[in-house]
Amino acid sequence: MKKDIALYRKYRPSKFKDVIGQDHIVDVLKGSIENGNISHAYLFSGSRGTGKTSIARIFAQEIGTSINDLYEIDAASNRGIDDVREIRESVNTLPFESKYKVYIVDEVHMLTKEAFNALLKTLEEPPSYVVFILATTEIEKLPETVVSRCQTFTFKKPNQPVLKKIVMDVAKKEGFTLDASSADLIALLGDGSFRDSLGILQKVLSSANEKNIELKNVEMITGAPRGTLINDIVSAIAHREREKALQAVSQAVASNVDMSVFMKLLLEKLRFVLLLRFAPVMEKDINTQVSDEDFTFLKTLSAEKNINISASVLLEMLNAFEQTGRAYISHLPLELAIIAIIGQDTIEQ
Repeated sequence: MKKDIALYRKYRPSKFKDVIGQDHIVDVLKGSIENGNISHAYLFSGSRGTGKTSIARIFAQEIGTSINDLYEIDAASNRGIDDVREIRESVNTLPFESKYKVYIVDEVHMLTKEAFNALLKTLEEPPSYVVFILATTEIEKLPETVVSRCQTFTFKKPNQPVLKKIVMDVAKKEGFTLDASSADLIALLGDGSFRDSLGILQKVLSSANEKNIELKNVEMITGAPRGTLINDIVSAIAHREREKALQAVSQAVASNVDMSVFMKLLLEKLRFVLLLRFAPVMEKDINTQVSDEDFTFLKTLSAEKNINISASVLLEMLNAFEQTGRAYISHLPLELAIIAIIGQDTIEQ
């Protein structure tokens, strides 16, 4: 693998057919091109790494815009009124060699109020050959006057199975083999971002000594919590062993793990146990998402009678996860959740 080329750049889609997970947007854009209904302004909104800029570039290419007539502006570093005035002046010149001049303005929500006002005037009466594509991760920060003048598309965060497949496919193209649980962990760490998932994969591949990469390698390279530690706490919750569960949390803290990641992995395994208990038909699907060792552990646990894993337990843990990022002590929500679901606090009221 060429370590000097970022994987997310190397495998960035270059055609509409290469785009994954945004069919609701691709189909509309392709239809508008086929029908010749090109809008003068588009607004792409969605979380980071979901393909907004990639699709903007593909769209520009599909309407016949050459590289010399494509302009990309990063509003995070070009956010003032003078920067927008430069755009307003340049739109008045004809394209060099294309039917359309396309301006892709990334992180458009970073523009100043004065810059937005200046941009609004351009959006209201642009030349017929100019197309604006505004991209943002925070659409709520855009003035309604700007949003209303654009054709708006909301990008979906890719789910974990989609990211997992991409991670495994790219690893294979790079000459490596990832087992299912390793790809699943990378997808989870990618947190709904194509770019972040491939960035983590690149870190793993660059650090790997073998072509066959196992879960323990991914855990070590990424600093993710060990699966055995997660299993310990799942087992402790299932068997109502409060002290053992709290001790596992303490070990996680001592290992300096990211508590949000720890909680995600814990929630995932608790969910699998619940599904194996109440939806056995999903057994085959779950088996593809975890290692053989983990599946045996989860399957055995789910078959036990009277285990303390229920919908209410998952709900308590989900609430703890939502509080983790805001908590002064990151592991406190988890500790409180454990105390709540394994028995009432014995401190006198």
